[in-house]
Amino acid sequence: MSRRQLGGSGCVRWDHDCHRSSGDCAAVATGQIIPSSRALLQWEAIVDDPIGALAAVLAYEVIVISLAASTGGAAAVQLIIGLVVSIAAGVAGGYGIAQALRRGWVPEYMKVPVLFSVLICVFVGSNACLYESGLLAVTIMGVWIANANLPSYEELRRFKEHAMVLLVSGVFVLLVASIDLGSIMALDLRALAFIAAIILLARPITVYLSLLGTKIPHSERALVAFTGPLGIVLVAVAGLFGERLVALGIADGAMMALLAFGLVAVTVVLYGFTLTPVAQALGLSGGDAPGVLIVGGTSLVTQFGALLRDLDVPVVISDTNHRNLRNARDLGVPVLHGDVLSEAAKHMLELHRYDHLIALSENEAENTLVTKDLTLNLGATTYSNCAVIANTAAAMNCPQPLGFVRFLGDESYSSSLDKILLDWRMISTRISAEYPLERFQYDRPEAMIVATLDDKARLKLAPDLEKLTSADGMRILHFSPPLSADPDRQGAPKDTILH
Repeated sequence: MSRRQLGGSGCVRWDHDCHRSSGDCAAVATGQIIPSSRALLQWEAIVDDPIGALAAVLAYEVIVISLAASTGGAAAVQLIIGLVVSIAAGVAGGYGIAQALRRGWVPEYMKVPVLFSVLICVFVGSNACLYESGLLAVTIMGVWIANANLPSYEELRRFKEHAMVLLVSGVFVLLVASIDLGSIMALDLRALAFIAAIILLARPITVYLSLLGTKIPHSERALVAFTGPLGIVLVAVAGLFGERLVALGIADGAMMALLAFGLVAVTVVLYGFTLTPVAQALGLSGGDAPGVLIVGGTSLVTQFGALLRDLDVPVVISDTNHRNLRNARDLGVPVLHGDVLSEAAKHMLELHRYDHLIALSENEAENTLVTKDLTLNLGATTYSNCAVIANTAAAMNCPQPLGFVRFLGDESYSSSLDKILLDWRMISTRISAEYPLERFQYDRPEAMIVATLDDKARLKLAPDLEKLTSADGMRILHFSPPLSADPDRQGAPKDTILH
């Protein structure tokens, strides 16, 4: 069986074949938790911020009206007008930016300044109509732009990531700096009971009520109910309205910022240490083994991909030619049909899950382009000799500080295909005390070592052969010819080999 997804630019299709077993495929696991649960939490975090801020505005207006002993008609009208204006401003800003970028009115180097300027205008204009409604407006604007199918998001995405890190870090520092340490120490058991009630009662009850009637499995509901995405917006909004409540004569308003800070601190620590074990206990963990992304569906890398799959190493093979992926699909290796550099492919692959890249397509220019473009988006170990490019002259054009190495040493791509015709295969051999590295080297003097896999499932591509040492349980993944009958080889371990 297979699981396919269509969408995005580049006509990308994802095939995730089961490991030669019957029945339906399990959910594709590409993270600490499976994608469906992760998507629920991600979207909740996105939607909660503007809705939560507006709910705080509504609650504040109710308090103001009750203290003033006046009717709520005027406040309700103002709230409705503010909501309409914020939605209209977000749609207008998103539509305007999308049209400007699509029609080429904004040059590449001006995309970020124009976007930032429009975003500030939309935020300030919406806030002028209704306090704290600007967050809703810019969220709608962002959703509109993200779904506009624009030709290039790379520059905007990098700016967003950098700005998010700087702004969120700065806001946290400023908010925490305004909280007195003595006030935090003064929090009593009532504050702890409040935090416990939010985590153990309010969160599970609201999640289960919200998911009534849906087809989401109970295990995923339990995981979402356990996990509450709380962050900077909660602390910022609580601090702002806490000061306003104090100004209205409500002394307990000063406790809002402290309680919000305590709630965020507790949830960050709690979920940070327990999310993975809970997901594993519920059978929703996607695993954390580093994956291998292979670009090019040639017979050589198809063999290597199938070998990694049999060794439980996450792997996916990508190619723009559907025919090149036929053998990989027959062997049950996950494949991605389409341009790996397309926006759709980058979202579907979730590049942070892959620490290793092998670019071994038939096109030398594509190998160089893919490696240069994707390496910075891969896992951290990519920067330490884990990104691998094809054995072509184009490999020498890649920036060496990123750790690019050749797949089969000095072996050319064409000669490796010739060797496959001579029955050379990708093979995994286990090293042990009974079969040490020296014996392997004696048995297979022609072997081209591609990677090593230690007893903790840590993969190292293109290892330094001069520093290679024997370790019990280590597996050597190599490209080798068939062994001739040799009485001296009796007692050697059975290789994992693909025919």
